[in-house]
Amino acid sequence: MVFSRHFFHFGLLPIILCGLLIPGPSYSYSEDLELQSLSIRARISEKTLLGEEAPEDFKEYDVSANFHLPWNNYSTSGWGIGSRLMASGGLLRGAGKNALVVSLIPELTLGSEDGRFVLDLGMGGALFSRWGFGTQDYGGPFQFALTSGVAVPLYRNLGLGYRFLHYSDAGVNGSDTIGADFHMIEFSYRF
Repeated sequence: MVFSRHFFHFGLLPIILCGLLIPGPSYSYSEDLELQSLSIRARISEKTLLGEEAPEDFKEYDVSANFHLPWNNYSTSGWGIGSRLMASGGLLRGAGKNALVVSLIPELTLGSEDGRFVLDLGMGGALFSRWGFGTQDYGGPFQFALTSGVAVPLYRNLGLGYRFLHYSDAGVNGSDTIGADFHMIEFSYRF
């Protein structure tokens, strides 16, 4: 039996990833899936770091929510490694066209247990309501999302951060598609 690349990327791969994230039957989400912070973000830079230079100029604005996941290891000093789930939704604008973008990205974090100082790295998926913008074609509605960020406290529960976000279909829809990179500033409120 031969499976196509599309079956692996759109069928088997998401099932495997979900299987790794779903805990056993005796697990209760209400105890561990706790809202950590809410953020608003906007793109601040045009420079591309990964892949080809994007032929179109994009703006992105979104809102994200970070949820604690149960897998962590913090020392008595309050510093260590944790995990969280970042869910976001927002507007992507390019070539005079708008698209709704929603994403779900599991992340590993390094920093303080209270979330005041955090470095994070994550990989997940995003859905685009539009994937063609002028001369730039993302290839399809599903995009892989790679992100890295840093957050520091500003005042009390308010924080400021930087986020790098990369969207790409990883060649699933052909070699003529182009993703995009976003350097974003992030204002957050920690709970």
